[in-house]
Amino acid sequence: MAITREKIQPEGIHVVIRAGQPAYTQVVTVSGSGKMIFVAGQLARDAAGNLVGKGDMRAQIQQVGENIKTCLEAAGATLADIVKTNTFVTDYVEFSKHGDMRARYFGPATPTSTTVEIRRLADPDAMIEIEAIAVID
Repeated sequence: MAITREKIQPEGIHVVIRAGQPAYTQVVTVSGSGKMIFVAGQLARDAAGNLVGKGDMRAQIQQVGENIKTCLEAAGATLADIVKTNTFVTDYVEFSKHGDMRARYFGPATPTSTTVEIRRLADPDAMIEIEAIAVID
């Protein structure tokens, strides 16, 4: 049995719209047999472990997105297979200025998502960390 994903935007529940489309999905159901992939929280670190984009939220979002993409590819998945993201930011106002970057990486999937502003991440210069769950056949 193949995996079936159903995206649900319940009536009466607000969803942010960007460029005419939902920025995320309120509910995603997954049924059938397949594989679940859990990607650990990714900071904006390059392959050598150096933080990319100190003080630059946009550059950090891009590096985090590329890291998640690489992790998914290693497991045989793509960004479009993501069903859930959890995002932790140190400055929500700054993060919200870069919705186009989020859409670049997570727009095809419009996964369910949670974003939380926190005081600090594991690296004191990190501004964002994202973890993801994906499902593939």
